[in-house]
Amino acid sequence: MARTFAQQLVQYLEDQGVQRIYGLVGDSLNPISDAVSESRIEWVHVRNEEAAAFAAGAESLVTGELAVCAGSCGPGNTHFVQGLFDAHRNGARVLALASHIPSLQIGSSFFQETHPELLFRECSGYLEMVNSPEQGARILHNAVQSTMAGKGVSVLVLPGDISGREAGEDRFLNSTIARGRPVAYPDAREAAALVDAVNKAEKVTLFCGAGVKDSREQVLALAEKIKAPIGHAFGGKMHIQYDNPFDVGMSGLLGYGAATRAMEEADLLILLGTDFPYQDWLPSENVAQVDLDASHIGRRTTVKYPVVGDVGATLDNVLPHIEEKSDRSFLDQMLTEHARLLDGVVGSYSGTAGKRTPIHPEYVAALIDELADDDALFTIDTGMCNVWAARYLTPNGARGDIGSYKHGTMANAIPQAIGAQFADRGRQVVTFSGDGGTAMLLSELLTVKLHRLPIKMVVFNNSSLGMVKLEMMVAGMQEFGTDHERVNYADIAAAIGIRSIRVEEPKKLEKALAEAFAHDGPVLVDVVTDPDALSIPPNVTWDMMMGFSKTAAKTVLDGGVGRMVDLARSNLRNIGAAASVKKGRRT
Repeated sequence: MARTFAQQLVQYLEDQGVQRIYGLVGDSLNPISDAVSESRIEWVHVRNEEAAAFAAGAESLVTGELAVCAGSCGPGNTHFVQGLFDAHRNGARVLALASHIPSLQIGSSFFQETHPELLFRECSGYLEMVNSPEQGARILHNAVQSTMAGKGVSVLVLPGDISGREAGEDRFLNSTIARGRPVAYPDAREAAALVDAVNKAEKVTLFCGAGVKDSREQVLALAEKIKAPIGHAFGGKMHIQYDNPFDVGMSGLLGYGAATRAMEEADLLILLGTDFPYQDWLPSENVAQVDLDASHIGRRTTVKYPVVGDVGATLDNVLPHIEEKSDRSFLDQMLTEHARLLDGVVGSYSGTAGKRTPIHPEYVAALIDELADDDALFTIDTGMCNVWAARYLTPNGARGDIGSYKHGTMANAIPQAIGAQFADRGRQVVTFSGDGGTAMLLSELLTVKLHRLPIKMVVFNNSSLGMVKLEMMVAGMQEFGTDHERVNYADIAAAIGIRSIRVEEPKKLEKALAEAFAHDGPVLVDVVTDPDALSIPPNVTWDMMMGFSKTAAKTVLDGGVGRMVDLARSNLRNIGAAASVKKGRRT
């Protein structure tokens, strides 16, 4: 019997090392799923194609390799969109197989007809429809090469009848996929301008994003040479914060500490590998920006000194030409301010954190941070869970985190945990799940149970859309539609067959989390938290304060920052040590 295009496609994916495909079988996708059933590739049955795309995106981010998801025509495609937007914006290497109605019926308003080539345009870097097996083999290679080249999600639209036709030749599929990443060194003139700006500035601050992932040592070397405080966006937290003697915290709505002040008071702010989108927290004068993607430069604030290149390669290039600064008064001032701010917050919070009922969500986050494995991977729901994770997770170089940081969708944590756990069943995966996000894709608890994934799902159950409530407060609006009826997610998980624990008293929380993390299978911990526990930004404008003043006075607008205060205090000791060394040199 002749080989079909579907079999050719699945064999090609197998040859590329693909181990699983996330999706739902059915209808126009049947030739593909039938071919998968005869291969070594595992079919991961999810309950919503959105979750399939989230899971594939997370798997790719964990492994750096190609991940695949598949959905049937019409509604299957439209469900796909949310997860593909997230994977595309996160830079995941994902191939989405979007099946289509029979080719003869396209354009006839046939049952379940959509136009996938329009639907997926904004959430993909490569998007083509298969018109024949011969052309399909060619564009299959193009799709995989595009996503492996870092162009974002690739979508292959597959009419069901063509998938079942006899395959063509393998000429293009025999090409080896290029996986290398060349190092981009900066333009000499841009690098020289940056060096000149740094040498002329008395006070320099560095602000780091996810782009410093492989450049940590160079960033710290630059900070040491020019005595610069280092702030970070959420995306840079795991890469730059730990063991950092120059750390002054995080800026933005989720932020804490002295990062924003250090950015505002610097003579020169250098943005390193960040596309931080919130212009209200960025100065507009004397800003330099280093980014591999030139299209990112200058789109968030006025940038006077642009440099296109890898952060590490750029710093390697400029460091020998930068003059060492001896005056560390600005750095010491920011470190002192950072420690003061964190100490003040901890002092007002830590004494009662473990006694409040309803349970304060920051106490939950602090215990998760303390009890989770040193190499745990955390998936974080959009909303207030972002705040608690940003302030409480302690990086150490081995831990990781995944969230919808660029797309900002709800319901990402559990489906992303599915992909992360499939990528490595031996690594602890812990979710920071909001009750709103949990409810939105609640069906994926069935996926976790079906595949026996040992995910530790912690639900911050405040019966409220906390981040939306905060946004309304900032705008001076009366909260509306943010609170809803209480739901016992532990009972739901138990009914599915997942071990579950519900915690309503703070004194029982530590034991519950310890038991959950020690369990060898999936666990859902449903923690009833305070719906009025919200977190104020580190720098509040007058307009924000006026908004807050119009809301209920009982709302909690402070809280701790976890073990980060230990780093801040240790960095204060570094100030004393540096002063002693300097004094010794003078004598």
